[in-house]
Amino acid sequence: QVQLVESGGGLVQPGGSLRLSCAASGLTVSSYTIGWFRQAPGKEREFVTAISWSGGSTNYADSVKGRYTIFRDSAKNTVYLEMNSLKPDDTAVYYCAARRGSGASNLVETYTYWGQGTQVTVTS
Repeated sequence: QVQLVESGGGLVQPGGSLRLSCAASGLTVSSYTIGWFRQAPGKEREFVTAISWSGGSTNYADSVKGRYTIFRDSAKNTVYLEMNSLKPDDTAVYYCAARRGSGASNLVETYTYWGQGTQVTVTS
């Protein structure tokens, strides 16, 4: 049974940083493309970033480029999202997701497995 468990969310001031974790069980993160998505109240789920199964390819939404970094620790079977220079517009529930295909897809419908999400709130 595949499980993705996000953690690390919380309340942070604008300009602050957070690191989210996506701990996987039932699959190996080095064999799956792992993506991060987010959903703000009243909005559709949107792509944030993804790392391909090989680790050789990453993809970022324009809104987070230069501020967010995705990386993984294969030994811990965990993928991380380092978020810096946070803005109020980054406030959302953040989800990690996994897909079997190659390539760091930005399409929600291409991901098979999803975590339950972790809340990130950026406010002064």
